[in-house]
Order: sequence, then structure tokens, then C-alpha cells
Amino acid sequence: MSPVEAKIGYEFRQKKLLTQALTHPSYGGDHHVPDYQRLEFLGDAVLELYISDRLYRAYPLLGEGKLTRMRADLVRESMLSKALEDLDISKYIYLSVGEDRGGGREKPSILCDVLEAVIGAIYLDGGSKCAAAFIQRALGDALKQDTSREDHLDYKSRLQSVLQSQGNMPVYELTAREGPDHAPVFSYRVSADGTELGTGSGASKQQAQLNAAEDALKRLAAQSGG
Repeated sequence: MSPVEAKIGYEFRQKKLLTQALTHPSYGGDHHVPDYQRLEFLGDAVLELYISDRLYRAYPLLGEGKLTRMRADLVRESMLSKALEDLDISKYIYLSVGEDRGGGREKPSILCDVLEAVIGAIYLDGGSKCAAAFIQRALGDALKQDTSREDHLDYKSRLQSVLQSQGNMPVYELTAREGPDHAPVFSYRVSADGTELGTGSGASKQQAQLNAAEDALKRLAAQSGG
């Protein structure tokens, strides 16, 4: 585990916590060892508290709704999986043979889970200050962004804001699900008042909806000449 500790910048007293944080349920089930799910549960809460506290202090005039959207932008799957990729520890994740062959080390959902599990493991091993220091290292660049700007809200939030100003609400409809179970591709259509606004596909339903919303915003901008 020493190469992983060097990459994450934290040395564990309880090495088994780091091992568990890197153990996917597929491997844990095959080898009857603890997997990362409980640590992920804890790490998710630790991360949300850290981000919530940071935003609360940084933006004293913003309301709950805006703060919630900003937090969601910072803890979204694509952000967390990218942070784990940058740490370059995906090769140390324990996966079953099938999951490994299926591209598990590149799956954003798994990378996101592992990052949250590592946060949970550090919290248990070293406390909240150590966990906060790791979060700052792992997400430092993202946390420096001015997330109060409208263009940092996710596309679904932005589309909803645009449509609400026109008296409408977006409706997302699943149009297709393709690919094998270990690597599905979802397709969504977003519409308002019966009119299709955009379409999008992705490896998760959430990502497909975000892509559909992004497509809708581009179409609306083109129609308005902006």
C-alpha cells in the first residue's frame, strides 16, 4: 500500500482500511473480504459536510437552493472520478477478473466510489482534519473555481432555470438502453410543453440527462441567435 499512500499523501496507521477502500464489491464477494461500500457511505457524508461548510462560509449571502446546486456541481460523479484518475491509483483497485476485463478501472462510477471510500478510510484512521486535507489535495483545482457563477451550474439546473422563466418545466424521457450490463449506454430526450428540445447519451442515466440538457441549451441559444 505504500505506493498508494505516497500518491494520496497520507500514511495509514490501519493499513486494512486502505485495502478495504480499494476493494470493489466484485472482488470482495469472490474472496470473502470486506469491500469499500461502507467506507464509501461514510466518505460521501464526510465530503458533503466539507463542501457544505466551505460553501456556507465562502458565500454568506447565498440561499439554500443556490448552495445546494453549487455543492452538487462539486461532488458530481465526473468531478470525483477525474480526481481519482489524477491520483493515478486506479491500477491498485481490487476487482474481480470479470469486472477488470469489462473496463472497471476506467468506469467513472467505480472511480467515484473509490475516492469517497478513501475519504471515509482517512476519516476513520486520522480524523476530520486529515480527511479535509486529503479532499483539498484531491479536489483543489475544482474547489478554486468560482462556483457562484451561473456557468458552473450543471446543465440540468441551467435548462430548468431558462424554462421556468418561460413558464415551462423540462421533462426527461428514456428513449433507449443499449450495451452489456457492465457497460450500459442510456439515451434520453428532454422536452417542454410537448416539444423536443435536445437529446443525449451517457454511461449513466444522470450523465445522459445532463448531455440532453446541454444539447437543449445549445439549440435554444442557436434559435435566439446567442
